[in-house]
Amino acid sequence: MQPSVAPPAAERRPVTSEHHGRTRVDDYEWLRAKDSPEVTAYLEAENAYTQERTAHLADLRTRIFEEIRARTRETDLSVPTRNRGYWYYGRSFEGKEYGASCRVPVTDPDDWTPPKPAEDCAPDQPALPGEELLLDLDALAEGHDFFSLGGSSVSPDGSLLAYSTDVVGDERYTIRVLDLATREHRPDEIVGVIGGATWDRAGEHLYYTTVDQSWRADKIWRHTLGTSQEADELVHHEEDGRFFVGVGRSRSDRFIIIASGSKVTSEYRFLDADDPDAGFRVFSERRAGLEYSLDHAVVGGRDVFLVLHNHSGPDFELGTAPIAPTAPEDWVPLIPHDPAVRLEDVDAFAGHLVVHQRSEGLTQLRLLELGPDGVSEDYLVEFDHEVYTVGSGANPGFNQPTVRLGYTTMAVPSSVYDFDVRTRELTLLRRAPVLGGYDPDDYEEHRLWAIADDGERVPISIVCRRGARDAGPVPAVLYGYGAYESSMDPYFSVARLSLLDRGAAFAIAHVRGGGELGRRWYDDGKLLRKKNTFSDFVACARHLVATGWTTPARLVAEGASAGGLLMGAVANQAPAQFGGIVAGVPFVDILTSMLDATLPLTVTEYDEWGNPEEDPEVYDYIASYAPYDNVAAVSYPPILAETSLNDTRVLYVEPAKWVARLRATALNGGDVLLRTEMSAGHGGVSGRYKSWHDRAFTLAWILDRMGLADAVAAPSGGPVATNA
Repeated sequence: MQPSVAPPAAERRPVTSEHHGRTRVDDYEWLRAKDSPEVTAYLEAENAYTQERTAHLADLRTRIFEEIRARTRETDLSVPTRNRGYWYYGRSFEGKEYGASCRVPVTDPDDWTPPKPAEDCAPDQPALPGEELLLDLDALAEGHDFFSLGGSSVSPDGSLLAYSTDVVGDERYTIRVLDLATREHRPDEIVGVIGGATWDRAGEHLYYTTVDQSWRADKIWRHTLGTSQEADELVHHEEDGRFFVGVGRSRSDRFIIIASGSKVTSEYRFLDADDPDAGFRVFSERRAGLEYSLDHAVVGGRDVFLVLHNHSGPDFELGTAPIAPTAPEDWVPLIPHDPAVRLEDVDAFAGHLVVHQRSEGLTQLRLLELGPDGVSEDYLVEFDHEVYTVGSGANPGFNQPTVRLGYTTMAVPSSVYDFDVRTRELTLLRRAPVLGGYDPDDYEEHRLWAIADDGERVPISIVCRRGARDAGPVPAVLYGYGAYESSMDPYFSVARLSLLDRGAAFAIAHVRGGGELGRRWYDDGKLLRKKNTFSDFVACARHLVATGWTTPARLVAEGASAGGLLMGAVANQAPAQFGGIVAGVPFVDILTSMLDATLPLTVTEYDEWGNPEEDPEVYDYIASYAPYDNVAAVSYPPILAETSLNDTRVLYVEPAKWVARLRATALNGGDVLLRTEMSAGHGGVSGRYKSWHDRAFTLAWILDRMGLADAVAAPSGGPVATNA
């Protein structure tokens, strides 16, 4: 379809810079002036052009939104979680964006079975006897275009609720304290916070984190209840620009723990509630390359710190240490390092430990039962599916005998289980309802392996409607991320069914830079090996074509944030391999960002990408793959770039500049679309209905690229969709 209006053309205003004897010309840096009327006008013109180019998809967007809504139980209740004397849960209500948080008292202290709500509970009725409303999120969001709850935490005695909100999208939250008995707010108000707040054991103080001008979490504060923010005590200031800080309380309630960490180095401080006069002490001083985490446990009748660390090997070891500052050489192995198993996290309870680990690309939960002499049993919680994701859920009680866990596959909706450590029984408490007769058996899931350019085997997780491939290749989405050792594990999506039920497949490329296959998988996709991420993704695309899953013309690539960098890179490197590309909040102007230490997150990112300002080799390497710098006069697949004006992580200007250069340089620049959400942050719009509309827009564009815009979605239990 030819556009009826000409695409916007950003004016070229060249800015020249010199680094290491290299000259770089940037024509569109002027778009960084966020408050400039001409920048706003340009972004709005791009939005109007995108609406014009996608106007023929309006009815499809509406159908997809209604499909998502029809599959969702809009008035619902989460599985209650027990904490001290209450069961806590969330409620959602038909027609409302955000829902509410509630609690009911525990009636039998020996019964760990969560209470079940009444069937078809009306929105204006209690879901459980004795229900107490904690927060009405829709009331808090009223009058705001954007709303986000940063965190909420009930005081140890259960009487006060500290919660934080952001109504702009810039992730600067305001903490307030609600008296749950009177429903009145205390005078305490703390602004400019990132995330939520942590109570001390006595319920007299709140600990919280603030950021510096480059949006780095650098300060931990202690607020005394009933005082002004100006009187708050600065507990810790992290002056190294590579390090972030955070604060929390151990599950045992005994310790307040401050974590400082860069991408490759850790340092922890602890405050013992049993010895508060000792103040915060450093557990183990930072050493370059040494990463560790800290928790409190009782092992063999002794109070110890659990230390998950890489001192003994890159895939981490679990050790113990005394409650005192200790060197790595003195940590005693509990689970020795194993190069075939990446230990990722550990949760400590009075009678057992829960270890989060992964092996052969799959997540695992490992239970260590504790006896009087230490570990008495060591085993995995077993599941049957070929491809799945499992993880620990909400488990706030140190003395609880059960482990709440979450489980999903690409076809099985998110499921909540309790594992009883006493009996080793696994009980399904809830599987997220998918209305309309959804049956996971109508879909097939597979683990595929592509061969990368250097011979590395790259895993792919894929799902489609059962029988979809009987007639040959199918349209497909290939999703990727590949950074920060973040693993894109298989997951279920209600919205994705609008693709699958029209005959498409959805695949995740588990490329290097992620953590799916252990620490080496991450190390092989960062710094001066970053290009492995891009070549892995292209190898996955070619594998799907070579094995008959799809064709290049009907294969749409998708990624967001650092995955958006991946999209920009593969668009330059293999444009003929894809029929369309979706780049969400894409980090595509990486060279500009990494050259400016004043921008948000730049210094903390040196360990991920390198420092091109100081190192000419890093400069040349980033310049060789940076999407914005490598736009060429070739035909690109149609591109949909999506961003948010108030994003503080990947600034809107990156996709704006990228689209401007693509528009001016590519042989088909008019096929590049930019959609800017003018009142949202890095995560996009807020509210579930808004997010459904947002995803429906993207899915409609994807289906159009696949040639499925006119396809009729298959009914539950019916045959694969066909074009109308």
